[in-house]
Amino acid sequence: MHPGAAMILRLLGWQGIAGLVAGMGLLGLLLMQHAHAVHWHQQSDRFEKLYTAEQLAFAKTTAAYRQAADQARADDQANAKRVAAQQSTINQESSNDYEKRLADARAAAARLQQELAAAPAHPGGGGAASVPSLPTASGGVAQAAGQDGLSDALTATEQAIQLDELIKWVRKQAAVDPNGVTEPQASPQSGPAKGPSPR
Repeated sequence: MHPGAAMILRLLGWQGIAGLVAGMGLLGLLLMQHAHAVHWHQQSDRFEKLYTAEQLAFAKTTAAYRQAADQARADDQANAKRVAAQQSTINQESSNDYEKRLADARAAAARLQQELAAAPAHPGGGGAASVPSLPTASGGVAQAAGQDGLSDALTATEQAIQLDELIKWVRKQAAVDPNGVTEPQASPQSGPAKGPSPR
C-alpha cells in the first residue's frame, strides 16, 4: 500500500472509512437515480411524441372521413338535381311531342272532313241513268258513314299516339342513370301514322 494512503487511513479511522464508503455508495445511488430519471424522461418524451402523432393521425383520419362524407352528400345532391332535371326535360319533350302529333292528326282529320263535305253528293258518271230518289239518299249515307269512320279513325289514332308516346316516355325515363352521368337517349320514332287515312 502506498505510504500516503496508509497515513490517510490512519487519520480517518474506521468510522471515517465507513463514512467514506457510505458517501461513495450514496453517490453511486444518486448517479443511478439520475440515470434512471434521464431514461424515464426520454421514455416519457418518446411516449408523448407517439401519443401526439397518434392524435394527429386520428384527427387527420376523422377530417378525411368528414370531408369524404360531405363530398358524397354534395355529389348525391348534385346527382339528384341532375336526375330531376333530366326527367323534367324528358317530361316536357314528351308532352310537346304528344301535343304536336295530336295536333297534326286532328288537322289531317279536319282536312279530310272538309274534303268529304265538299265531295259531290252524286259521285256517278255524267251520262249514266240514275235510279230515282236513291242517289241523294245513298250519297248522304255515304257521307255520314265516311264522317263516322273518320271520327273512329281519329279516335284510334289519338289513342295509338298516346300509347306510343307513353312507351317512348317510359324508355327515356328508364335510360336515366340515377348513379351516373349518362344522358338518356331518345328512342327512334316508331309511332303510327300521324293522321287517319281515308278509305
